[in-house]
Amino acid sequence: MPGDNDITVQIEQAREILSSDELAPICEMVFWRDDLNGTPAYVVANSIGTVRYARHEEDGTHRFEVIDVEGENFLEKQDQGAFSPVHDERSSLFPTASENHYPHAYESIAQIFDDPNAPDMAAVHTAAHNWEDEGGHRGEHGSLDVIQARAPFIAAGKGIAALGEVNRGIRLIDIAPTILHALGAKATDGGRSATGEVAGPTLLKRQDGVAATDIVDEGDRPERAVTFLLDGCNNNVLHDMAARGEIPNIARLMEMGTTFSHGAASSFPTVTLANHTAIATGTHPGHHNVLHNSFWDRSEKKRIDTNHPATWHLWSQWVSSEVETIHDAIHRSFPGEFTASIDEPADGGADYSTFGMFRKGRGTGFPESPHELPHASAQFVRPFKDYEWSTAVDHMGLEQATGIWSGHFKGDDYPLPKFMWVNFTLTDSAMHRGGPHSDISEASLRDTDGRIGEIIASIEKAGAFEETAFFLFADHGMEESNPEVTGNWGKILRDEGISFRDEGYGFIYVGVED
Repeated sequence: MPGDNDITVQIEQAREILSSDELAPICEMVFWRDDLNGTPAYVVANSIGTVRYARHEEDGTHRFEVIDVEGENFLEKQDQGAFSPVHDERSSLFPTASENHYPHAYESIAQIFDDPNAPDMAAVHTAAHNWEDEGGHRGEHGSLDVIQARAPFIAAGKGIAALGEVNRGIRLIDIAPTILHALGAKATDGGRSATGEVAGPTLLKRQDGVAATDIVDEGDRPERAVTFLLDGCNNNVLHDMAARGEIPNIARLMEMGTTFSHGAASSFPTVTLANHTAIATGTHPGHHNVLHNSFWDRSEKKRIDTNHPATWHLWSQWVSSEVETIHDAIHRSFPGEFTASIDEPADGGADYSTFGMFRKGRGTGFPESPHELPHASAQFVRPFKDYEWSTAVDHMGLEQATGIWSGHFKGDDYPLPKFMWVNFTLTDSAMHRGGPHSDISEASLRDTDGRIGEIIASIEKAGAFEETAFFLFADHGMEESNPEVTGNWGKILRDEGISFRDEGYGFIYVGVED
């Protein structure tokens, strides 16, 4: 293993290479923590500029101060509504760092380095970059930019103000506090704020997010809440299809309540389990410890692989004990109430959980052949294995959700849920394969909309629709990549003699052999 001095030299070499003109087509920026006089400071660099900024704690929140800029401060463009509606996105495919926008960039970058397993530096791929040599897709996410960070957010039903479409956005970490506020959950004394300091009272044990209280009718609380997570769903595409009448059940929710046109911004990295956990706990990845699809455990000296069917059920082993899930908070506020987590790995505290059933060795009804299932577009489910698998998974979830609302599933009786979380995977699979602006992408939304309609119908049949609030969102967005813009910075770094691991594509740990 190289010595400390060698590692320092290699880190500086890697930063210089990753921010060079040579790598500008595939690497949008690289950033790292570099404390200044004991104050947390962060440096973000690319071929057009370098930005150094500091983070200060102030009344339980963070304030950010730009210290120095060389060249262009590309991070100052943070419009969460940029490149929307869908026509504007399609007219501006593959924006460069000079053109792009990065919602909540200072906070999103800084939080990741609060975790002891944070990388030495994080490299962010460009909007155009296609990971062809790493099994890439036409649709990509993981970056800091607005299209990949922006997820949909819709709230509707009992206790939700019918404001229609509002020209604003929130963050994914705001969703759990918003749901808990809508339900009238009790705050906990001694909770921790976004800075990690004891504050109080807070709706969650640690709370980085803030409830969107203005969309809640304080005098008309819902008795129940149901969430639909459409993994990897592009916000603009969803809005466009709803306007065209292609997804009537989602459009119904939009007409009933409040839709944020700018959606909900995910935390960096804009990947699956890091942001499922951010939604479930109201905290950033750097605070809940599920850092990326994969990351390096420095103390155990081993790779943690979070985003894989073989390991999803292990979620509770990685998440910090200093956070709690929305299920935990509901049980604390409403003792004896029943909650359910359908096809969702971030299931801590749920009374019924798909992955909990797996952990107990019990089956949950995975269909043997998805080809003849309802809400399964034949032109895609037959030829594409990823579409086929996701169709089967989402149908399994549909049967679990409707079964629980009926009061009976696989021989067990269930009360009406106080809270149910339903996760759909098909949109992510389809938008990866074809890109968000493709026929397969639209098919996935139509199929998912049909399943949402069946779940809503089961809630109506149970007599609970009029007392239920609904929330629809995604864990991140999805952006069209350019198949002609490929390449891997790893080969270039290794050719320069730098020893490192690149976890999750972008978390770079120097001096650790791959």
